Amino acid sequence: QVQLVESGGGLVQAGGPVSLSCAASGRTFSTYAMAWFRQAPGKEREFVSSIMWSYGNTYYADSVKGRFTISRDNAKNTMYLQMNSLKPEDTAVYYCAASAGGVLRLTIARDYGYWGRGTQVTVSS
Repeated sequence: QVQLVESGGGLVQAGGPVSLSCAASGRTFSTYAMAWFRQAPGKEREFVSSIMWSYGNTYYADSVKGRFTISRDNAKNTMYLQMNSLKPEDTAVYYCAASAGGVLRLTIARDYGYWGRGTQVTVSS
């Protein structure tokens, strides 16, 4: 059974950095696409970034390109999201997701079959 557990996040001032982690277990993820989504209050879940577990190639939403960096550590079965130059509009619950389909540019939440419970990131102005 796939389990995804996010950690990190919290309260940060605008312009500051935050790092998120997603510990994955229960499968061999070599063929999976992994992603970060976020959901702000009253809004739909929004794609942030994705990475292919095997090759490490990445894809970003325009809103975070140049500020956020996604990565993974195969040995630790962990995915990361380094978030820099944070803005108040980055405030949201951030979710880790996995898709067995292995396609990098999956930006729709329903295309991911596995989800973590989320971690809150709040950016104060």
